[in-house]
Amino acid sequence: MNLRFITPTLHGVADYTAGLGLMVVPFIIGLGASSEIAVWFSVLTGVAVFAASLLTDYKLSAYRLIPFQGHLAIDLVVAVTFMLAPFMFGFSGLDAAYYWFNATVVFLVVSLSASN
Repeated sequence: MNLRFITPTLHGVADYTAGLGLMVVPFIIGLGASSEIAVWFSVLTGVAVFAASLLTDYKLSAYRLIPFQGHLAIDLVVAVTFMLAPFMFGFSGLDAAYYWFNATVVFLVVSLSASN
């Protein structure tokens, strides 16, 4: 049984959704109580996710420069960075939970993505 059911196209939809969410959600939920870095690190990561998505070799891309396997590697780096961000930047409370939640989601999406 293959548990990798997220196709590259579906992964692309998730990427653009995540990029937008990383840019907007911090303002909606009031992120930044422990550090303003929590807000702006999310926004900058959202912009980077959008840029990488535009450059990844899948249907929803503008320029297919990054192989999908390379994109998955970038996603893993993002997940690890999100997992460590609360320790690196001193986030606590909602700020820390936000990054740990996002790290978990990114790990799951990568692990369930079919590389085709």
